[in-house]
Amino acid sequence: MTAWVFVDTNIFFYTNADHEPVRQHLAAQWLERLWKEQTGRTGIQVINECYWNLTRKISPALTADQAWDFVQSLFEWNPQPVDAPVLTRARDIERRYRLSWWDSLIVGAAQAQNCSVLLTEDLQDRAIYGGVTVRNPFLAAMAEITAEYVTAPAAARPYRGRGRPRSIRTESR
Repeated sequence: MTAWVFVDTNIFFYTNADHEPVRQHLAAQWLERLWKEQTGRTGIQVINECYWNLTRKISPALTADQAWDFVQSLFEWNPQPVDAPVLTRARDIERRYRLSWWDSLIVGAAQAQNCSVLLTEDLQDRAIYGGVTVRNPFLAAMAEITAEYVTAPAAARPYRGRGRPRSIRTESR
């Protein structure tokens, strides 16, 4: 089974960014493949950011109706809601890895959906956050990224508190 891949806002954004033809093409290839394989995942936060960026950050900006039509199609990806468990997970991530709050929410949503890969250009490529590996889709080839993660996604594990790692002791009899 191919691993679940969480897609951040910038990949969706670039599919509509005519001013970035190379990234637009690569982003479109990623979305086409993830849609075909049905392995793409995203979150409500991503959809919110995408709508806002599409109506304000590209030139010419999409109309509200055009942007809504685009983001509404992302509902098919079963986006992860920002709920109490994701917020709690994000707080743990923020403290443990010292990521921004918004990045912590993205990583938390990816973990909640058991994603092995997070496609984004906003975090360090190949960084690993609790079983989720960040990959920049504009730096690495699609075949390279997907070949590395063709196993079933690991179940998300809750974080341990801070402090020294616990030692494993074996009892001698």
